[in-house]
Amino acid sequence: MKTIYLIIFIFFGFTVNINAETNRIISGKEDAKITIIAYESLTCSHCANFHKDVYPQLKKDFIDTGLVKIEFRHFPLDIAAFNAAKVAQCKNDESLEILESLYLNQREWVKGSKIEDINNNLKKYLENAGFKIDFEKCINNKQIEDFVLNDRIEGTKNFKVNATPTIIINNKKFEKSLNYKNLKKSLEKLI
Repeated sequence: MKTIYLIIFIFFGFTVNINAETNRIISGKEDAKITIIAYESLTCSHCANFHKDVYPQLKKDFIDTGLVKIEFRHFPLDIAAFNAAKVAQCKNDESLEILESLYLNQREWVKGSKIEDINNNLKKYLENAGFKIDFEKCINNKQIEDFVLNDRIEGTKNFKVNATPTIIINNKKFEKSLNYKNLKKSLEKLI
């Protein structure tokens, strides 16, 4: 049923209301010269590879130096990713840590033939990783659900996002192959 709602929201381009209490998952200084928006789906293996292979070097060279900030936005490709996004978004004080953990350990929880199996694996993974989350409350939180859906709607509407990961640098879509070398070259041109 939630799949149908997700498709309806996206197809018709509705924007949902979000409460100001739901914060973006951001890494870097708020006033950084360069803003990267990363549209991602938590079940996407290419997104997990970005977090393993590109993000650590990006963080070291550009984010930790104050030149770049990155906003992680949700673009769930399936219900499992939708639920994981709601969980990652649920605890704002630990959201980046949860997001990173879910990507780096994706194979531990993205398994099962039904959404109930994947949800159980996700819940079990979070407990074993030491995250104190009320799982049911997070995935049933309407405010967070609207926030996640709104990210996807805005990504499609404003940047023509249709795959993950999609990188936007200072409001321009990054069109090259997503590896650190190409990203670094593009960022250096903006500094």
